[in-house]
Amino acid sequence: ISALIALYRPGPMGANSHNEYADRKTGRKAVTPIHPELAEALEDLLADSYGLIIYQEQVMAIAQKLAGYTLGQADLLRRAMGKKKKEVLDKEYVPFRDGMKANGYSDAAIKTLWDILVPFSDYAFNKAHSAAYGVLSYWTAYLKVHYPAEFMAALLTSVAENKDKMAIYLAECRRMGIRVLPPDVNESNARFTPVDGDIRFGMAAVRGVGTNVVGAIVQARVDKEPFTSFHDFLRKVDHSACKKNTVESLIKAGAFDSLLHPRKGLMAIHVEAIDAVADVKKQEAVGQFDLFGQLGDDDPSLGVANFEIAIPAGEWPKRDKLAFERDMLGLYVSDHPLQGLEHVLASAADTAIMALKEPDAVEDGQVVTIAGILTNVERRMNKNGQFWAKAVLEDLEGNIDLLIFARTFETTGHLVQNDQIVVVSGRVSVSEDEFSIRVQDLAVPDLSKDDSGPVVLQIQALRCTTAIVERLKQVLGTHPGMVDVHLRVLNGERVSSVRLEDRLRVSRSPALVGDIKALLGTDGFVQ
Repeated sequence: ISALIALYRPGPMGANSHNEYADRKTGRKAVTPIHPELAEALEDLLADSYGLIIYQEQVMAIAQKLAGYTLGQADLLRRAMGKKKKEVLDKEYVPFRDGMKANGYSDAAIKTLWDILVPFSDYAFNKAHSAAYGVLSYWTAYLKVHYPAEFMAALLTSVAENKDKMAIYLAECRRMGIRVLPPDVNESNARFTPVDGDIRFGMAAVRGVGTNVVGAIVQARVDKEPFTSFHDFLRKVDHSACKKNTVESLIKAGAFDSLLHPRKGLMAIHVEAIDAVADVKKQEAVGQFDLFGQLGDDDPSLGVANFEIAIPAGEWPKRDKLAFERDMLGLYVSDHPLQGLEHVLASAADTAIMALKEPDAVEDGQVVTIAGILTNVERRMNKNGQFWAKAVLEDLEGNIDLLIFARTFETTGHLVQNDQIVVVSGRVSVSEDEFSIRVQDLAVPDLSKDDSGPVVLQIQALRCTTAIVERLKQVLGTHPGMVDVHLRVLNGERVSSVRLEDRLRVSRSPALVGDIKALLGTDGFVQ
């Protein structure tokens, strides 16, 4: 790990040391000395790195052993090499050459070694630094493998203010099979919380819900037991958590889902329900009422029947639920409109959005094609009375600003609307760390399902273990597509059939059939 961290730096990479190291370590290439005259002298210094210079300490040790430098002189040489000024290097070369000559080395050997050392020092790591990073890398890899939910919850909390990085880590959670669940009044704290292998979004991330409100909700469920219903929530929390805008935000974010109330139904009655307890809450806040006594069976005038307003059945469509959720949290959390469409977007685009933001990945003015879903659409009018628009394009891992000027908007404006899945071609505009796309063309990809019907699998109930189910998810995930998957579970003469979730849709292929049969047996793939 330490070697990898040191090798992937401009100096060693410029000398192709990262590839040489791999070839020599695996035996594809023999370990060859820098120069025949130097083989014996450098053997002990470069043995651990297969004859390659990868650490700054090695540069210093070489100067000491071969050119007679003191440790202080060797460090000054290392610094001078890093500056890359010809006059400085020419000056430093003289004592280095003279020292090596005094030890019996030829001009050819000296020049060969110098020509390797100078570019290496362009940007290299010392081993102490690389080893420290290596320890952290090992620790974090261990935690990610053995405590995945806890690790990812901590990681998400650490980037809570950075929506781009949060999107990347949410996508990684989905890849790992960890569900990132919406905030929940009974399980969430202020930040991300691991719960039974999943992760709960923190309530403090909900727009309009501050840490004081979260503290009040958590305190209420601790002191008075978890909430059993929406009305029970209103009974138990204090007035600071009973404000209409706060409760509305929690509803839209899905914080009451575990209480088995539809979000649409709660939105229909929450104002009336809060009004029904408003006066009692205010009086309770100044110590004049005991809310449990006043809203309980002991007081008929304020009984449960007068307070518990019926919650209408019926839920918003998935698209609307996710849109509200995104408004409240800044990200799609419980699901994503693009989930299951990864291969469609990948085939339509030439790069992912976050890949554009990698250092030196693209140049200003470069034309790229990307795909995703439009959000934050703003239509505007220029001084000539022509419409243009600003928008954000989002894929499963990141987002980027779009500028759709009048000429392009004239032909594509009908597609520029929130929640529209599109393929965008345009020029990259790079300003410091800000990226945007000046759109040249915008189109809708073909999202139609495969018309050959669903893939049907079957499994004996006795074989339907957690391990098999997890492995099946992995297999399906390696063949993403637009075809639904139906799973038949055989239990004697009983047959239960279930349609698997959208994110497990597949692309029908011989490879898929082979993988399924290898896992479930020859009878596992039905059609």
